Amino acid sequence: MASQISQQYAFRAQKSLGLVNGTPEYAPVPGFAVPDVPARTQNYSADGRLYAYALPTVVRIFQAEGAQLLQELPLPNIVELNFSPRGTYLSTWERPIKLEDGAQHKNLRVFSASTGEELIAFTQKSQESWDLQYTISESHAIRLVSAEIQVFRPAEWSKGIVDKLKVEGATTVSLSPGLNPSVAVFVAEKKGAPASIKIYGLSTLNSPPTCQKMFFKADRSQIKWNTLGTQVLLLTQTEVDNSNKSYYGETGMYLLSAAGNFDCRVTLDKEGPIHDFAWSPNSKEFGVVYGYMPAKTVLFDQRVRPLHDFGASPCNFIAFNPQGRLMALAGFGNLAGKIDIIDRRSLTKVCTIDAPNTSYCEWSPDGRFLLTATLSPRLRVDNGVKIWHCSGPLVHAQLTEELYQTSWRPTPVENVPQFGQGIPQAPPPSESVKLLQAEQKPLASKPAGAYRPPGARGLATPSIFKREDEGGPGSGASTPPRYNRSPVPGAPGYGQQQNGSGPPREYNGGNGPNQHHQHGQQSAGRRLVPGAPPGAGPGQQQQQDGQRDGHAQREGHRDGQGQRDGQGQREGHVQRDNRGVRLDRGDRDQQGGNRNNNHGGKRQNGAGGIVTMPPPVVVVVPVEEEAPMTPGIDSALDPVAKKARNLNKKLKAIEELKEKASRGERLEATQLRKMDGEAEIRKELAGLGA
Repeated sequence: MASQISQQYAFRAQKSLGLVNGTPEYAPVPGFAVPDVPARTQNYSADGRLYAYALPTVVRIFQAEGAQLLQELPLPNIVELNFSPRGTYLSTWERPIKLEDGAQHKNLRVFSASTGEELIAFTQKSQESWDLQYTISESHAIRLVSAEIQVFRPAEWSKGIVDKLKVEGATTVSLSPGLNPSVAVFVAEKKGAPASIKIYGLSTLNSPPTCQKMFFKADRSQIKWNTLGTQVLLLTQTEVDNSNKSYYGETGMYLLSAAGNFDCRVTLDKEGPIHDFAWSPNSKEFGVVYGYMPAKTVLFDQRVRPLHDFGASPCNFIAFNPQGRLMALAGFGNLAGKIDIIDRRSLTKVCTIDAPNTSYCEWSPDGRFLLTATLSPRLRVDNGVKIWHCSGPLVHAQLTEELYQTSWRPTPVENVPQFGQGIPQAPPPSESVKLLQAEQKPLASKPAGAYRPPGARGLATPSIFKREDEGGPGSGASTPPRYNRSPVPGAPGYGQQQNGSGPPREYNGGNGPNQHHQHGQQSAGRRLVPGAPPGAGPGQQQQQDGQRDGHAQREGHRDGQGQRDGQGQREGHVQRDNRGVRLDRGDRDQQGGNRNNNHGGKRQNGAGGIVTMPPPVVVVVPVEEEAPMTPGIDSALDPVAKKARNLNKKLKAIEELKEKASRGERLEATQLRKMDGEAEIRKELAGLGA
């Protein structure tokens, strides 16, 4: 065990490696020799007594207190290393290679930490879950090999496997802490067969499981035991979300008791993924962060009864301090990096810490400090370690380029004093904090709040635009329509509604007043096109058609009064040209070309459906004033007028180029060629008689 309470921490970077003592000086541990070459990994033993790092050619084991070198093992290419719970054994892993004699490469090796002797070796291809799992007393060790759980006695490594259990399809295994260890085995869903989790007693491994549960939608899992080893939380996740609501798949959570007297699904009342979950050190409660952002955080008891709802906030991380007195709720990754410290006793917020770009966060063993770090390659800028007191202030900062790894030196919780009634006072900050504050440039204060478009500035924020934790609607509310924008052609609502205001346009059998009334209401909020005649904006063609239909129906009622038969009523509808002369049926067809809006007696509505309508008779309304030409009414021009207009556009562009040339601006070759063609354009325009 550690000889005293310590806030020592270790760090590993591309060009440096070190041990740093805790408060108040945060000075490097004296006597620790920094290696000349970069280290590949480092680790403390679980009791905090030993520290080891791996270089490309050697592994060194130190006494953590005082940094005294204990063992130097000539092991090349070590990528991972780990200690057993009491620091008796050291496991190392290197990448598997093909040996010349064809034998299997035993790349997982176990050594005695005190003598450096190799005790046993295995073949382990995957780096994920590579190490053996030990009981807290180191009496047994297990590993999963091809759906078979193998059990060893570390005191008798030479005897090899002492017990084993084959579970078909097993992908994950977890050994519980505590005095009566159990083994949780997860079997993934495969070929329509449901996934399952089974719990076996380690001493009765070949007996039926003490607890088991089957479920669907589980391709992989994360297993967390409580401190006593009596209950286990299982987080399941699928590779693909069949509902297409999440890129990362669907998640679920289950709670099981090792004794088999309780198991259930953890029901969550907000839709979305489960971001994080953690057991309290008292083994009687756990917290879950879940739901679409802003996520919800709820504290449950050991029977999955909600104890407290912390509300919605942008967070995806939860951690209890080792004493269970404080909680940290934070939002890392693509979130802002705010950390809320919660007093578990009063369920109130102690403080908020602003730690942007954090990629690693851990409570100190005494539960009074919080270590945050920005690590590479997650982020390659602003790498370093910051230590915060639980009351909020920053007490130490160490900026290090290309920082890869950092961690507190563990200390057994029984050696740490408990919290008092109140939160302890923060110590004075170290010199590094003062230097950091002096180097940082003061930032201009900006008004807090989300971006607002210019048209919405200076007004009260509508509730629809607020986050859920700021009083806005829930995550299921629909997004409001965009202001002053017509629907996309072909989308639902196109041609039925203008700018999101007014009721949908309905066909009333040709009775024009309703259509005129709706048109008058909608024209007030219509978006106008610069240079276009009144009523010629985008999306207005259907309204114009409706007006023509209304005019035609009224003409028919006036001219065909008393003729109620189909033939007489059709003959009663007339059409006049722009001079007011009556046209017969053949002239109407020849002049109007049916205007392409009579689709066989059917009209297409805005939602893509088809409404059966009588054949509309179109009336050309006389135009008193000649409107300027716009691209939206090209179909009303004859070919000669179109060509004359295009030639005039080219002449106007040439005049602009001449003005640029007169100002001394440099013209491109294409622009010069365009100017050379002015004479031909004018000649062609004169030939048109324009």
